[in-house]
Amino acid sequence: MLRRLFLIIALGVTMPLAHALTPDETKAMALGESDTRVAALRAAAAQADDRTLKFIQAMADDAVKVVAGKPVIVVDDKALDPVTGQSMALPDTAEDIINNNRMRGELDTALALLKLLSTDSGIRREAVKTLQSDVDDSKLPLIDKAYAQETVPDIKERMGLLRASAMLSSSDRSKRLEAATALASSPQAATKTLLLERIALEADPEVKAVLQASLSKVDSRLAWGDRLGAMFSGISLGSILLLVALGLAITYGLMGVINMAHGELMMIGAYATYVVQGVFQKYFPGAFDWYLLASLPVAFLASALVGAAMERSVIRFLYGRPLETLLATWGISLVLMQLVRTLFGAQNVGVENPSWMSGGVQVMGNLSLPYNRLVIVGFAFTVLFAVWFLIEKTRLGLFVRGVTQNRPIAACMGVNTARIDTYAFALGSGIAGLAGCALSQVGNVGPDLGQGYIVDSFMVVVLGGVGQLAGTVYAGLGLGILNKFLEGWTGAVLAKIAVLVFIIIFIQKRPQGIFAMKGREA
Repeated sequence: MLRRLFLIIALGVTMPLAHALTPDETKAMALGESDTRVAALRAAAAQADDRTLKFIQAMADDAVKVVAGKPVIVVDDKALDPVTGQSMALPDTAEDIINNNRMRGELDTALALLKLLSTDSGIRREAVKTLQSDVDDSKLPLIDKAYAQETVPDIKERMGLLRASAMLSSSDRSKRLEAATALASSPQAATKTLLLERIALEADPEVKAVLQASLSKVDSRLAWGDRLGAMFSGISLGSILLLVALGLAITYGLMGVINMAHGELMMIGAYATYVVQGVFQKYFPGAFDWYLLASLPVAFLASALVGAAMERSVIRFLYGRPLETLLATWGISLVLMQLVRTLFGAQNVGVENPSWMSGGVQVMGNLSLPYNRLVIVGFAFTVLFAVWFLIEKTRLGLFVRGVTQNRPIAACMGVNTARIDTYAFALGSGIAGLAGCALSQVGNVGPDLGQGYIVDSFMVVVLGGVGQLAGTVYAGLGLGILNKFLEGWTGAVLAKIAVLVFIIIFIQKRPQGIFAMKGREA
């Protein structure tokens, strides 16, 4: 409790020393009717010293009691006089102070106002953010003082907008005009609500006209934030579809196998990530932030080994018979889902983000880019580059392309086609495992994880052109962005239907997809 009482001072809050807390002020803030207490709290906060700050913090922490009609701060079962700082025994007859919801809100606001005077810029930023939703002209004196002494440009700009929000309710017409003009540059979504409320209440035609002009500018800025947010959401979804479809581009695009268990291979990668997380939590808690990096090779190998086992035991006997591979892999998918239910249970399991993937970048007032999504976008293109390099620049990639284009000639040249089939299928399955590892950071991990992506991944591969990595990139990102923009107009269900109709029409007009094979490859 003592640590909490001195928290703000330890953080570097500087208070004006011209005023000293008095017994009458402590009684007014702690005892009586709510209106009286709120008025006393606002008056004390406007000219608070260190003792006033400690008393307000103690009230917010429910650490104030009444002894013989006088409020005292309770610290480690002792009573501390808030005015003199003198310590005394806490009698059993001490009474609790009751803070209703209104009083608690006022206490939080008062503390945020006092933090505007902190020497720590981070605390001042957080205080401005806290006060944005609850500010009026009664808080102007302290805001004006903080604004006058602020030196950090971005915090001063935010304080200026906060000051303008407080001035909107002023009885002074010139102040309302100044505030209405200043708020036109606000990037915050809350400003729109504030302006709408003020327009409904404003009686002065000139002030009302300025408010409406500012609202129009804020609306325009927020609309751009919404558009950029939809584009980023589309790129994020497209990168996930790209990750999911890359493995399928190999197993289906290059090998002609309709692998309905591709989603379950992703699920295996996600559960491998969950297992590695558990190992780090139990044995390496100090290195927990690095568990995700350790999960990548584990997820790849787990899915690749399952894929290799599938190919050697079932798929190898069904090449050239796509319908039978569809039925066989669908059966395998059911077996894998039931196996996971048996081992881990039918409920979803929790996979945590490392601390470096938590939070996000605030680009605009209504646009924040989460770190986990940004990491997944970068990871998707890293995997894409690795797959391209493997297929186009390595001996294994040459063999895979040779077997795909002309299996008999490749066999005549001494290529072990059966082994290459296994390697290629294991590679596609391992990439699905990497997709599952990435998906564990943005969604639930459960036995049905892969079911929501298998149809979309097939659409990406077919739309992009069978066996074409460039087509997979264009189709994945294109469908992701198109889907998110349509969701804003039609809703999620109609957007899915519209995208499906678009793909059907496109395939009717161009069956070979965006990028068709050329020359003898066709």
